[in-house]
Amino acid sequence: MEMAFHRVLACVLLIAMCGMASMSVTAAPGRLLSAKSMSDAPVGAKAWRIRYETTDVDGDSTHSSGVLVVPDGAAPAAGREVVAWAHGTVGIAPSCTPIRTLDQIPGLADMLARGWVVVASDYPGLGTRGPHAYLVGDAAAAAVLDSVRAARNFAAAHAGQRVVAWGHSQGGHAALFSGRRAASYAPELQLLGIAAVSPPTDLAENMKQADVTVRAMLTAFTAESWSKVYGADISTIADRTTRGVIERATNACEGDRLSAAALLRVLRLRVRLGSLDLSGRAPWDGLIARNSLHALEAGSPPLLVVQSDGDKLVTSPVTRGFFERSCQRGVVARYLILPGTGHATTAIASANDALDWIAQRFAGQPARSDCPAPI
Repeated sequence: MEMAFHRVLACVLLIAMCGMASMSVTAAPGRLLSAKSMSDAPVGAKAWRIRYETTDVDGDSTHSSGVLVVPDGAAPAAGREVVAWAHGTVGIAPSCTPIRTLDQIPGLADMLARGWVVVASDYPGLGTRGPHAYLVGDAAAAAVLDSVRAARNFAAAHAGQRVVAWGHSQGGHAALFSGRRAASYAPELQLLGIAAVSPPTDLAENMKQADVTVRAMLTAFTAESWSKVYGADISTIADRTTRGVIERATNACEGDRLSAAALLRVLRLRVRLGSLDLSGRAPWDGLIARNSLHALEAGSPPLLVVQSDGDKLVTSPVTRGFFERSCQRGVVARYLILPGTGHATTAIASANDALDWIAQRFAGQPARSDCPAPI
């Protein structure tokens, strides 16, 4: 009888321990973990560096940092409208925290003057424990949407449910995936629009059409990140020497690339990876397909696509194809082409147009469409 009792007790303890374990790994997306005041907030606003909970590509709990900027003054009864800014590529190493100063957010003063809350995710693995899921759509979307949830969980922000996602380059990719995931992942939010500036969409075509040096860097970032995020075997595309070149190049951040050593790393990448086509090799081809967006679907929020005709990283034909396919599926979309600008300056050059478009979404105005008329 005593033995039977101990067996029952052991079973009860095992069940209890399993229950505790399952509770400990349960994610609480958008839970605000910390908020530290920043000293460089614009006049008439307050800013905080925040850390919040989000989910990774497997749906497990992870953390991201970011910044939250809130205008002074009384908030509307329904809360302030929120713009979720998503930044472009800065690197994939944990040290590559992008939002070091608030002037890195385009149009910030204008957004605050309009009474909007601005939240900008660093994405997991940039400023927090990695790996950084580079061009991994579901993880990026979660980070963007959960940054809005974190803003709503910060009482001083008075952030409401009405949101527009605005992103550049890697952030344009994140904004588009946020549009695809919002209804299922964060149904309490009202995503009123998506502004995607120079967004990678069809990743295979983006890499094929990019300048050869740019293609080598994109391939290196993608391969290094996905080898850690998905467990993809990088030896299928790189021998030991090439792997060393990839590791050294991807340990650098955006600001490091002007040095002689950084330029040498880029040249080595160009030689090693400039002609490599990931879309023709398993498992990379499946991962590229998983993280590409060929179009948004009917029922998506209104879309603004901004593209530079001089962009050598995200080329116009690929972006135009995405826009036209989205139109064919019934998405209400605008297409803004900027002449004479390059990839890096497109967000700044189009900021006034983007902010006017965002203001129209918050005002409830009908979205204008540049889609070709049906034949």
